[in-house]
Order: sequence, then structure tokens, then C-alpha cells
Amino acid sequence: MNSEHGHLNKSRQVSANPSPKVAEIAIRNAYDASEYACLERCLRELAGVTDVHLDPTRGVAHLSYDASQTSPEKIQSDVERLGYSCDCQPREGSPSHAGHPSVGAERETKHDTHAGPAADHDAHAGHGEAMARDLLRRFIVSLILSLPLFLFSHVGALLGLHLALPFGLSMPWFEFLLATPVVWWGGYPFISAAWRALRQGEVNMMTLIALGILVSYFYSLAATFLFEGEVFYEAAAMLTTFSLAGHWLEMRSRFATGRAVEALLQLAPATARVKRGGKEVEIPLEQVAVGDEIVVRPGDRVPVDGEVMSGSSYVDESMITGEPVPVAKTTGAEVVGGTVNQTGAFNFKATAVGADTALARIVQMVQNAQASKAPAQRLADTAGKYLVFVAIGSGLVAFLLWYFIGGAGFLFALTAAVSTVVIACPDALALATPTAITVGVGKGAREGVLFKNATALEATAAIDTVIFDKTGTLTAGKPALTDVIPVGMSENELLRFAASADQPSQHPLAEAIVAGARKRGVELVTPQEFDSIPGHGIQARVDGRRVHIGNARLMMREGVKLDNLEAKVSELAKDAKTAMYVAVDGRAAGVVAVADVIRESARQAIRFLHDAGVRTVMLTGDNRHTADSVARQLGMDTVIAEVLPEDKANEVKKLQAEA
Repeated sequence: MNSEHGHLNKSRQVSANPSPKVAEIAIRNAYDASEYACLERCLRELAGVTDVHLDPTRGVAHLSYDASQTSPEKIQSDVERLGYSCDCQPREGSPSHAGHPSVGAERETKHDTHAGPAADHDAHAGHGEAMARDLLRRFIVSLILSLPLFLFSHVGALLGLHLALPFGLSMPWFEFLLATPVVWWGGYPFISAAWRALRQGEVNMMTLIALGILVSYFYSLAATFLFEGEVFYEAAAMLTTFSLAGHWLEMRSRFATGRAVEALLQLAPATARVKRGGKEVEIPLEQVAVGDEIVVRPGDRVPVDGEVMSGSSYVDESMITGEPVPVAKTTGAEVVGGTVNQTGAFNFKATAVGADTALARIVQMVQNAQASKAPAQRLADTAGKYLVFVAIGSGLVAFLLWYFIGGAGFLFALTAAVSTVVIACPDALALATPTAITVGVGKGAREGVLFKNATALEATAAIDTVIFDKTGTLTAGKPALTDVIPVGMSENELLRFAASADQPSQHPLAEAIVAGARKRGVELVTPQEFDSIPGHGIQARVDGRRVHIGNARLMMREGVKLDNLEAKVSELAKDAKTAMYVAVDGRAAGVVAVADVIRESARQAIRFLHDAGVRTVMLTGDNRHTADSVARQLGMDTVIAEVLPEDKANEVKKLQAEA
């Protein structure tokens, strides 16, 4: 940090009774990822700032600060003095993630105090998208102005284009008029960033690009107005245009990665129904406290983690456990924020809120993964700091050799020096890595593959093992009717009895049977009687006939002889299918089975990977029996089942250690 900003290096001692706060800064004009390293160092030097967490994928920094020494307004003023346009807002600190705002606090914006989590992320993503649109606009205008420069230059002549200059202008004046707005308006992001880096005594990729642009432009300017010589306006304009294209691609890719977090944040509702003072009130999620009694109605998302106090229902927890079948919840059962309630209703006591919930921890892990940089890009950034001096040194050597040893005149030696600087300046370093990452990530996204960061993309060259989740990846992610085995009646008759009897049931397996019957065109009727038998199944009366659907215990209780059906149920179980016996008027009528069906595309993918010599592994939270069955049908090499989300990373590390 140079002396110009020495006034920012104040004492950072914390008072005896510190009151740590968190501020959130959205940076609006950091156009290159290489700027963030310097920016983070500068933020740490601000008076009163105790910690900094900067996420380049969103252009957002979280600062812990001592309220007795500074404030969000002072921090914003200091950051703007560094040359950055920003918006700094106070946030409520997370009790479990030091230096970060709590999940609830992030929703408190000055525009909408009831905004949901996705709305908050949209606010963050908004400035990034605006910056990307700004770069795209500058690129399009610069391209329009640069194309005539290219066509009227000696390059155009080499292509057989011999065009007359308009308005009787000379070539230097024509190129000057077109190149000047490209350099100063189109190239402003690079020039301003290079100036900020220079003020901090830093050299980065933006310095390299600005050097190449300005050396070409200022030499051409001198050759136009001060002496006669060859001009390089087209080089300055085209370098600006291509650099804008590369950085637009990089920024679009960088801010698009935040959409994964946005999708996760949308899993949590913006409000919760809480019982307070004997009344049910709807409050913003950030106001929910540990110990509150929360009401969950059919179809609601569970707002926070907690324990069921009363009522019962089935909850879809596939986002956490990977299990496709909703889980029964009764008094004493734990529920997880972000999961989806089905048809029942229950009340639960909040045990974890804000940044302490399972969903918030998952979001935090994703954001930490996104705040990364590819090894090749880190190498390019480091090399760029030194190669800029190499480029300048090369120009100086070229001038000295031509002027003192080659015997050339001053103008020729200066022309050679400028040409050498332009050629030696490694601008491709600033474009190659982000362009390659953008193409790779874009191709992966089109094929349904999401890379969590640039390092993961770079590591794909050495992949010898591919790890799959089961639910929703290898399988459809929800139960569906798969088998209908009738005894003494047709399949449609069996389905009519079973699905009609199951219509009042809230059980997800019953819903799968009903949906499967309707899909097959079976006409259903409303049962005259219905009763659920916990742990056994259901009984109903359809068209005046008694129907029982459930497990072997139910059939035994009702005295139904199963004959050969037990063997068929065992066969279905081997394929991870849940089979249910159906009895009509005390006689076995057949079996219906449901399962989380395997995707046909999964079979093709596994075959392709095996043909390529790649090992396939299933890593799932589902039970061992189901996982083994799916893996057997797909021909996968390894199965790792019953793994919790927080343990999956460790399993991946074990597999990496085996490689």
C-alpha cells in the first residue's frame, strides 16, 4: 500500500468491549477477477475492519468491523476513495459463521424488508449482470468502429480490399477518429482498472491490456500530430475489442455461477406462520427465533429446522437425504428447513434458525466453493505481474539495439520498440483462461453437467472415476407405478380396485398407484368406506366389495392366502421395488409395485463411460438394498450408500486418495 492511501492504515485495535458488526459491499466496477486479490488486501487495511470475506462470483464482500471505529458509510467512502463504485449496507452477523451475515439478515434490504432469499441474491446478481451488459455494449460499439479500421488498413489490402477513404481523410486521421472512442470509451474498464492497480503499487492483467492499448494509441497519436511514422490505431482498437469480448465472456460465466446458490436459497420460504400469544401470525423468516412454535400446512416448505410438537404428515426430504419417498413425521420427529410438506399438517418447535440451519450450511459450502480460481488462472495472474516488465524491457532493448547498434534513425527505432511492446505484451493470458473456462462450463451446462468451480473444470482432463448421486440423477426422483400382477382378474380390474381404494390416502406410495392407474386410462370411483391401518396398509369398500392393500402382516391378519405371490414380491424387492398385496373380499387379487424408476439416459451414460474406461461409482443417501439394486441394473462398479450430505465430501476424498 503506497503512501497515497496511508490515511487508510489506521489503528485496528479493538476496544475493551467490542461490538462486532457485519457490512455487505456490492462492488460495481471490478471488471476483472484479478482485481479482487488487490481489493481484498485494501479492504483489510481499512480502519476498524477486522475481517474480510470476498466472493468474486457475486462481486460481494462481507466485512466484520468495530462499530466504535467505523461505520458502513465510512467504509463505503473509503472504498470509493480507492476507485471502486459500491453499495455498502449493514447486516446482522451470523452467530455461527463469523464475518458473514446470517441468512435471515441478508433478506433485510432497504427496498423490501420482507424479501425472500432469492430476492436478496437477485440484488447481488443484479449489479454483476449490469456490469456484464455494460461490457457487452462497449464490445458491440467497439466492434462496429473497429471493423472499418481493419478493412481500410494494410491487412484489408492484403485481403484484396482497396477501398477509398471517405470524406477525403488521410489514413492517420481516419484511424484516429475511429480508434479514439474505442480506446477511451470502450477501453475505459481496462484503463481505469490499471490506474487503480498503479495507485496501489500493483500490476495485474488489466495493466497488461491497458499497456498494450495505450502504447499503440499514444505512439500513433504522436505519429499523427508530431512526426511522420507508421500508426498502430487499428492494433489499439482491435486489442480493446477482443479484450472486451474475452472479459464479457468471463464476467458472464463468473456471475452465472451464483445461480446455483440462488436455486438453493429459493428452497427456503420468505415467511413463516408462528404461534405467539395464542394466535397464529405470519412473520418474515428472519424474525423466527429458536423455541418458536411454527405451523406447517399442506404444500408448505418447512421454514427452519425443528422438532414436531403435534400433528402428522409426510415430508419430501430428497434435497437432504436423497430418498425419493417422502418421510412420515409425527410428534418428536426432526424436520429440516427447505424440505416440502405433503398433504398433512403439523406444528413444530424451531431448534435452528438463520445461518445455523442445514440449508444455510449447504448454501455456505456452495458459496465457498464458488469463491475459487483455476490453478492455470492463478499461474497466469502471477506470470502477468512479471511479463509486463518483460514486455517493457523488450521494447527498450529493441530501441537500444536498432538506434545504437543497428544505426537506424530515432523514429524507426521508436517504431520497432512500440511494435515489440505490443507483440511481447502477453494479452492472451488475460483472455485464454477465461475463454476456455467459459466454453467448458457452457458445454457442460448444455450436457447437464454443473462444475462447482474452475479448478474442477481443469481437473477433468485426468478423470478416471465418475461419481453419481442416485435420486433424480440415475433415477426419476419420485415413486411411480411399475408392476401390476393380477390373480383371477385383469390388470385393469386390479388397478381399479387398488387405485380407487387408495384415493383418500395421503401416503406417497398410494398417490403413485392412483397416478399410475389414471395414466393407464383406468376409470376410478370414490370408495364408500376408507380406513388407514398404521404399519399394515389400508382397507376400503369399492363398489360394495371389501378391499385391503398392504403388507404381508395385513394379509395374515385378514386371513388371506397368498399362495405364490410371496415369491413374486421377493423378486420385486430385489429390484428395489416396493410391492403391496391387494385382496378383494378376503381373497388375494394380486400385487402392485412402485419404485423410483431408472432413467434411460442413465443407462446410456454408464455404458458410454465404461466404453471409455472410466470407473462408475454411486454415492447416495438412499438405503443399501435400493442402491445395490439400481447399481446392479445399471452395471455400476461401486456403490456407497446411506451417506449423509455433510459426509459425501469425505467419501469423495477417500475415492480421490485411492486414485
